[in-house]
Amino acid sequence: MLIAVALLVASGWEVGVAKRSITPQQALWMAGYASRTGPATGTESELNARVFALRDGGKTRAVAVALDLVGIDAGLTARVKKRLFDRHGLSEAEVVLACSHTHCGPVVGSTLRSMYPLDDGLRERSRAYADYLIDQIDAATKEALGRWTPCSLSWHMGECGFAVNRRANKEAEVPAIKAAGKPLAGPVDHRVPVLAARSTDGRVLGLLFGYACHATTLSFDRWCADYPGFASTSLEGLYPGATCLFLAGCGADQNPLPRRTVALAKGYGEELAQSVAKAVAKPGLAMPKGLAVSLKSVALPLAAAPTPADLEQQASGKDKYLANRARTLLADLKTGQPLRTDYPFPVQAWRIGNLNLVFLGGEVVVDYSLRLAKEIPEPAWVASYCNDVMAYIPSQRVLKEGGYEGATSMIYYGLPASWREDVERILVGSVLERVRQLNQSTAGQ
Repeated sequence: MLIAVALLVASGWEVGVAKRSITPQQALWMAGYASRTGPATGTESELNARVFALRDGGKTRAVAVALDLVGIDAGLTARVKKRLFDRHGLSEAEVVLACSHTHCGPVVGSTLRSMYPLDDGLRERSRAYADYLIDQIDAATKEALGRWTPCSLSWHMGECGFAVNRRANKEAEVPAIKAAGKPLAGPVDHRVPVLAARSTDGRVLGLLFGYACHATTLSFDRWCADYPGFASTSLEGLYPGATCLFLAGCGADQNPLPRRTVALAKGYGEELAQSVAKAVAKPGLAMPKGLAVSLKSVALPLAAAPTPADLEQQASGKDKYLANRARTLLADLKTGQPLRTDYPFPVQAWRIGNLNLVFLGGEVVVDYSLRLAKEIPEPAWVASYCNDVMAYIPSQRVLKEGGYEGATSMIYYGLPASWREDVERILVGSVLERVRQLNQSTAGQ
């Protein structure tokens, strides 16, 4: 036992963790579904902000903030990161804001701005909630940074099978296909990546874990963290005193099926938690000392935008969401703001020991995680829904196929056009360049 403790201490890592509730205290409109007709009416489970902070004795720190929210926009992210720089000296690259994408959280900022019928009162409440959210993130970060504890870091990989490719399978048919033991169609990523921080006596202090699947088990009118929140809570019960953060993977075209009941959400959460626990119980890959961070904005090009005449026609049409977007874009034009021809997409990467951890904005489809798993040196982990959830990010395949993830979702996100056909090439190239630069910067550490 003394030898094991010595090895753990020699790793040179320190971790700090914390958790704060971000459950709204007043009625707000719920994010994620256009079909809702009113604000939330109650709480099924708490929404939380969880913080996992790392350092290795150098000046660089890495702080992951996991939020039980459908998404946040670039403006709110900038406000949060400015607060954390002003209060704690954390650079933008040292902080990642990762959303679980639960569809039972509040509307925050301008995310999905063409979808929600908010009046002035609800918009004001949403703005006030954003201020409250920033305060809670700041308080949790302060707590985590004040609780540095020597630890070891280890990398583990589990597997969990409830994610289903929703583009390739009819939802109503999935239970029968599963019951018959037949394979479901379409690409999936059932891996469960885990980074575990343990104390010098072997206790789990904190976990980062992920899964590539939409948090859309539930669609009712109560606040709920869905399966990611239930998984985190279950793991925190298994490891008393630990804080366990969920990082959503590239699951924009994946759903938990079947769905629509709390029992299913809890069941999926427990299934994922057990996958994590089984992975952590086995020997993992020890992470040597070494930490580097990077953040870059990449101009992802959009296809040709509609003309003002096109927008005028759409604004008076019967499709209310298309009309909402058209009116918003026309208002932008009247104030002198041109229609976007590209979007500043955030690509963030951390090098933790030997681990290449990539954080992407937007709702990224599974093709990216499957491709990047082959092209990024192992061990590697790609998360999405981070820093700015501005749109779906289709692969070239999905873009050509069209449909919701490939085209029509841009209406709800308020962007004027679909992505250009080379979006995958540009994004993957940027990710690989970030990873190469971080690997070079830590080669001599």
